[in-house]
Amino acid sequence: MDWVWFLEAPDYGFARQVLQRGTAALFFIAFLSSFNQFPALLGEHGLLPVPRYVERSGNYGRPSLFRWRYSDRLLRLVCLAGMVLALLLVAGLPQLGPPWVPLLVFLALWGLYMSVVNVGQTFYGFGWEMLLLELGFTVAFLGSEQVPPPRTILLLLLWLLFRLEFGAGMIKIRGGSEWRDLTALYYHHETQPMPGPLSRQAHLLPKPVHRMEVLGNHFAQLVVPFFLFAPQPLASIAAGIVIVTQLWLVASGNFAWLNWSAIVLAFAAVSDPVLRAIFGLPAAATAGSPAGGPQSPVWWTAVVLAVTLLLLVLSYQPLRNLLSRGQLMNASFNRWQLVNTYGAFGTVTKHRVEVVVEGTLDADPDGDGWREYGFKGKPGDLRRLPRQWAPYHLRLDWLMWFLPLRTIHEPWFYAFLHKLLDADHATLRLLRLDPFDGGRPRWVRVRTFLYRFASRAEFRENGERWVRLELYEAIPPLSLPRSPR
Repeated sequence: MDWVWFLEAPDYGFARQVLQRGTAALFFIAFLSSFNQFPALLGEHGLLPVPRYVERSGNYGRPSLFRWRYSDRLLRLVCLAGMVLALLLVAGLPQLGPPWVPLLVFLALWGLYMSVVNVGQTFYGFGWEMLLLELGFTVAFLGSEQVPPPRTILLLLLWLLFRLEFGAGMIKIRGGSEWRDLTALYYHHETQPMPGPLSRQAHLLPKPVHRMEVLGNHFAQLVVPFFLFAPQPLASIAAGIVIVTQLWLVASGNFAWLNWSAIVLAFAAVSDPVLRAIFGLPAAATAGSPAGGPQSPVWWTAVVLAVTLLLLVLSYQPLRNLLSRGQLMNASFNRWQLVNTYGAFGTVTKHRVEVVVEGTLDADPDGDGWREYGFKGKPGDLRRLPRQWAPYHLRLDWLMWFLPLRTIHEPWFYAFLHKLLDADHATLRLLRLDPFDGGRPRWVRVRTFLYRFASRAEFRENGERWVRLELYEAIPPLSLPRSPR
């Protein structure tokens, strides 16, 4: 029957492999990031403790296992369970069984990570968190190797990629004038939250190249997404353009798993025949389901149709948002964080202001013994080459970038300063450099600096990749009360 044929996409077996294993790999990284950082940031003795947050918010928050009970040990067990399940999917083991096996494993990943995100507060307030949740939920219904890939699920994944790319493009067009006059990349490589090892070289490219970058971005985000739904090979070509542009973003910055999620999603538009034609692969190399026509059991077809209908109904609000002049960026319209709206960098910061944290062992804060704390990802040391961290996510470093854009007087930041005064071991592990080797400073203070990339001539002269100019003392010296002897 024609309608049954429409539900099956046997020519997308390789796409399913990439979508399932790639999404699982991203979940592994997300759980690993939480395992390493969550207790220090949000744990029982963290900067924004989850027990206190749950007590304040009552029962009206989003779903989370930790609303009933939280402990750092339980958090680590959840993360370990998530990493184990993700590795099984990366290895392809659940995909060998009936379709309900990978379905349950992916839904478990979705539920476990949603439990983490929904109590993560500002440290988990990034668009790629809800993107991973939506991606994991949708990929769960791609089935196993015992059934052909469901066409409607592949289309829903392309709809997710469309919202991600087109939404970001519209945010830019409706946002700052720098995107419309093509000057946004004069600044972005230098002022982005966490530059990578190639960011300075990208920034130093000639301005005409930067203007071409912006034009290419507009083409990739505002035109190409429509061709993801075109017949082959146009859909695969559109996916290739998305992948190439996302790889450039990977090379020129650190945006956690945002770009890698887009790359994984793009494979939903890549068919096996196109791959065979490009790479000269044998048919067996791209096979993903048994041959011989539709083979999905009725119950599985019913499940796929039900979730397709659910996600289509939930698409109404995001579609309205895409067409709205007041377009929301990175917003969810339901408590399960499904079918969200996405976007980034509607405006580009023109100047880079860095928050520098210092401590001293001197009893007198007016002395000269101040030493600077070093962060793993954010700029600090003028000579240090920025590292490539993505798809791993350094949450503290990212929020440090937001401080001068919002307010430096965030509760979590003052809690962070007090942890430094107390030489808290878990907090110090989040840093690259503790200038006191685990000792307690007498005072800490916060200064702000204007940072810019050094020119090639400046770098040859002194070997410094950054040039900085002090602005002002944002928080004067703080100390902890000393116990009387």
